[in-house]
Amino acid sequence: MSESSLFQHRVLVVNQKAKLIELTNQYSVFDENGNNIGHVNQVGQSKAKKLLRLVSSVDQFLTHHFDITDASDSLVMSVTRPAKVFKSTVLINDSTGAEIGRIVQENVFGKIHFALEAGGAKIGAIKAENWRAWNFAIEDASGREVARITKKYTGLAREMFTTADSYVVEIHEIPSQPLHSLIIAAALSIDTALKQDSKL
Repeated sequence: MSESSLFQHRVLVVNQKAKLIELTNQYSVFDENGNNIGHVNQVGQSKAKKLLRLVSSVDQFLTHHFDITDASDSLVMSVTRPAKVFKSTVLINDSTGAEIGRIVQENVFGKIHFALEAGGAKIGAIKAENWRAWNFAIEDASGREVARITKKYTGLAREMFTTADSYVVEIHEIPSQPLHSLIIAAALSIDTALKQDSKL
């Protein structure tokens, strides 16, 4: 898993592919030089589920599956968000199907934050500082910021932000596993598994 190019970069640019009707989520992941290094694809959607998403707002009550692949389309991780009522728990598995950890929503009201858990222990957190401005701090178990998700990053060429659907994941220093995998999985699925039913 660690051999994937997704784990070799400290800056990831995530761009959602434009669709006329967004029924299946699909993202491309680039490095800071604009090279494609991965994809996030929603999988396992039946025609009935797609129709249900089109005519209603029941997304949060449906189970969603996403595959994270590298540039050669090899599976790196899978992300599953089971159906939820209030708080969501997102399951992260490696390419063999073994669980890496979980992203657990810790609160419903106020600034939403999520725990990054592995083996039943909290090893990090995602804190939404501002949903609208896309400011998210990712911390390790000690509360130290190890990564950030934002819409603004001065180190990138302007042409990489040609649409409003791009955001940047900046990892300050490469953390140890399994925190590194959970950071990547959380960052690449934050607009689908985590933010999908947000009305903010």
